[in-house]
Amino acid sequence: MRIATWNINGIRARLDFVVHWLRARQPDQVGLQELKVDQEGFPFEVFEKEGYQALAHGQKAWNGVAILSRQPLREEQLGLPGHEAEGARLVSAQAGSLSFMTIYVPNGKAAHHPDFEQKLDWLDGLQRLVEDHYDPARPLVVCGDFNICPAPLDSWNEELLHGTIFHTDQERRRFQTLAGWGLRDVFREQRPDQQAFSWWDYRAGAFHKNQGLRIDFLLATRPVATRVRNVEIDREYRKKKDGLIASDHAPVWADL
Repeated sequence: MRIATWNINGIRARLDFVVHWLRARQPDQVGLQELKVDQEGFPFEVFEKEGYQALAHGQKAWNGVAILSRQPLREEQLGLPGHEAEGARLVSAQAGSLSFMTIYVPNGKAAHHPDFEQKLDWLDGLQRLVEDHYDPARPLVVCGDFNICPAPLDSWNEELLHGTIFHTDQERRRFQTLAGWGLRDVFREQRPDQQAFSWWDYRAGAFHKNQGLRIDFLLATRPVATRVRNVEIDREYRKKKDGLIASDHAPVWADL
């Protein structure tokens, strides 16, 4: 079974690219972020033709998350309770015995910007949701764009960027609190010493210079994490394919 996460940076701009990737990689469960369309604009029929049931929580022009699944989905949660003002950023569903959640954490803009406190509050709300409604002894995946570099190894220049957005102690503490509850970073467990990134700015040749950040994660409880056999950041799909323009994020997938 292959699970995956991908911030696609706009489903309208990236639909053919996503279909190209689905056919090449054949994932079974996928969390998508940053759809930038409302429910009516989401291409359910396209994914159905590719063999996927979809559950989307959309928002016009901004945010938006979705799950694609080869198994039937039973909706668990649309949106983070109490944080509707931050937009459509969370969806979860049951697929077989697996609870699968995908999230798009607010960016925060800058460590001293008012939005930063909203980001921290959103992460606290996610922690409460997990603690109140899920069990670390049962199969759960929480995946998505966390907009956090959990450790120096996850940044191309920790010395320069420490204390700035994505690199603050406050954000990292909240990521570690999720880990303490029972959500394991499956990439880091499989590759403890590898520096690898999942996002690169479009500007200044950042991708070719490999000046990136690892901010996209597959987190899993023990019953899932112990089944992981391989994890990849799919750099090939941060490149153009057949003339199609990539997102600024690469997909991340794991085989169970």
